[in-house]
Amino acid sequence: MSKKTETNNKKSYDFNLIVGIVLTAIVVIPSLIGLFWTPYNPETMNSSLKMAGPSLQHLMGCDNFGRDVLSRVMKGSTTTLLIGLGTVAFGCIFGTVVGAFTGYYGGIIDEILMRCNDVMFSFPSILLALVFVAVLGSGKYQVTVALGIAFIPSYARIVRSEYIRIKNMDYVQSAKLAGAADLRVMFVHMLPNCIRVLASSVLIGFNNAVLAEAGLSFLGIGVQPPDASLGSMLSEAQTYLFSKPGLAIAPGITLIMMVLGIALLGKKVDGKK
Repeated sequence: MSKKTETNNKKSYDFNLIVGIVLTAIVVIPSLIGLFWTPYNPETMNSSLKMAGPSLQHLMGCDNFGRDVLSRVMKGSTTTLLIGLGTVAFGCIFGTVVGAFTGYYGGIIDEILMRCNDVMFSFPSILLALVFVAVLGSGKYQVTVALGIAFIPSYARIVRSEYIRIKNMDYVQSAKLAGAADLRVMFVHMLPNCIRVLASSVLIGFNNAVLAEAGLSFLGIGVQPPDASLGSMLSEAQTYLFSKPGLAIAPGITLIMMVLGIALLGKKVDGKK
């Protein structure tokens, strides 16, 4: 590869990183503010403001119930963001434990846990989440747990493969010879060397969780009223797609920016150009 090509690739890489940071900040900052403050109560209805257009008082207008759209987008993106983070945390923690034990010990433990893992992994995550939502019920907490369970197999496979790769390395054998307990070897000596791979997978998983939550809420089996999420807002807006497209545009663009920004940051973590 020529020096000029390498320079162009680096510029493109840096540009993607900057765009990713900007898009993520545009979404995350209002979402964090939405945890503590919104211009109006996102659940308060005002019949006199039904379908009101943008104004100085309501920058994005009001919806069919007279609720401030900007406040609902802020609250909805907060809900979606927290569900995405909760899903990834749940799936990553339990998946890491399963992958660590199967990769480290192998044998019958590996066979039993990974066969169960393969059965779960054979189903698309969204279909598996639908099963757990049907069992657990609808709501933001139930959706978080359902998606988290559905994401366990993917993290377990990643961690297992990494543990199999590094378990015979010198520093692991040295720790064993020094008398370190198995749990210490697994989670103190070996796990830090899997962080880079996990970090990239976490960002990808976050995007998948956000899209899955949006899909479930859009179908009406995810976040339930009066709670707002980007998916539930899109579901409510579909009836007024032609008469009031702004109701769908605001949460739709927010969702796109959230997913695209995290995806671009994921390239940086993964080391791709």
